[in-house]
Amino acid sequence: MRVIDNPAAIPAGADRAKLSLGSSPTGVHRMVAEALATRHPGRGTLLDIGCGHGGLWGVVADQFHRYFGADAIQYERIPPNAEFCAVDLDTSRVSLPDGFADVVASVETIEHLENPRALFREVVRLTKPGGWAVVTTPNQLSLLSKLTLVFKNHFTYFGRDWYPSHLTALLEIDLRRMATECGLTEVAIVYGNPGRVVLTPRHFPRWVAQRFPRACSDNVLVIGRKPAVPEVKL
Repeated sequence: MRVIDNPAAIPAGADRAKLSLGSSPTGVHRMVAEALATRHPGRGTLLDIGCGHGGLWGVVADQFHRYFGADAIQYERIPPNAEFCAVDLDTSRVSLPDGFADVVASVETIEHLENPRALFREVVRLTKPGGWAVVTTPNQLSLLSKLTLVFKNHFTYFGRDWYPSHLTALLEIDLRRMATECGLTEVAIVYGNPGRVVLTPRHFPRWVAQRFPRACSDNVLVIGRKPAVPEVKL
């Protein structure tokens, strides 16, 4: 990953998107699939904001019949059946109508942006009334990230090697607040994707991560439902 020391030289839009390589851990995609499995009735349209190579589709394809991706650049390995919309999320809105998709997901994207609340509002805008909005980001409350902050003065995924791709570190409380500000209901926080054991290259066993999810997970997910439009009684 290319490192830029001069903040004035931070690339925007497509250039910065290339630094992320357009991929996220499969474990994060599984988090999204599991969160939706007990909430979304199935089928309908999935909009993946910050879709990268479209890895999420490979995990949740059986839950939907249509996949639409949005990102600053169109990566080569995006699924052939995907519909795509180019957007610079720092400066523009996705050129799709309000309530476009049954589920709108943004996986490991919000930390790359200058204005996380703008992205969260956009996710909710594009979600159909009664649909689900999902956002994931690195977990700053893991044991590894807290120790990194104490000893290195930055969170694990926000040090020199991750800059300027990763710009904005968010906590669980920030995700809850944004969900509330946007009017979502049935808001839930989910931890998953077992993280690395401190001072080793190994990852926590899944059973340990399940028992101590906040401390042992590399990523955090917030999911909430957009209120349905009330029926008008004549």
